[in-house]
Amino acid sequence: MSSPDQDRRALRERLLAARQALPDRLERAVGLQTVLRSWLVGRRETRIGAYWPIKGEFDPLPALYRWQEGAPEGTTRQIGLPVVDKASGRLRFHVWFPGCPMEEDAYGIPKPKDTETFEPELLLVPCVGFGPAGLRLGYGGGFIDRTLAALHPRPWSVGLGYAHGFLPLLKPLPGEACLDTLLTEEGVMWERG
Repeated sequence: MSSPDQDRRALRERLLAARQALPDRLERAVGLQTVLRSWLVGRRETRIGAYWPIKGEFDPLPALYRWQEGAPEGTTRQIGLPVVDKASGRLRFHVWFPGCPMEEDAYGIPKPKDTETFEPELLLVPCVGFGPAGLRLGYGGGFIDRTLAALHPRPWSVGLGYAHGFLPLLKPLPGEACLDTLLTEEGVMWERG
């Protein structure tokens, strides 16, 4: 009998391969850009933590840049990218803007170099897969769960992924944080009331 960790590892591998092989991934990305931009219109947060896309993930940065540029006069909006704090295993968010100096982190993922940090009010999270009631299947490192548990007040968390990753029978593991909103190219899949 396999363990939940083994089952999830196999599920991740299958979903990652399927995402990389999506023949219409570009069209799905365009759709999700539209959904994210529309969803952000009514939000009041001014500091959003995001991510640098890897492994075929949806890239939220174009929508965020438009969100930032559309700030009402007198309002400053900030976008942050994560940097792993090795001591705590949590993420810290450093200001990002197009053209800012970047360097690779220990995992080979680009991160802002020498920019200020902030605590996000809203956090965009990539999903390998997702399930009912905001359940997220990530890469298994636990960075998002630890970060959400440590931030007070907790930011509104938004999972971003393609609809092929919906797992109706996904069950939570101990310590996993459920997200507040799930967005795909098809629209808002779930939102906490």
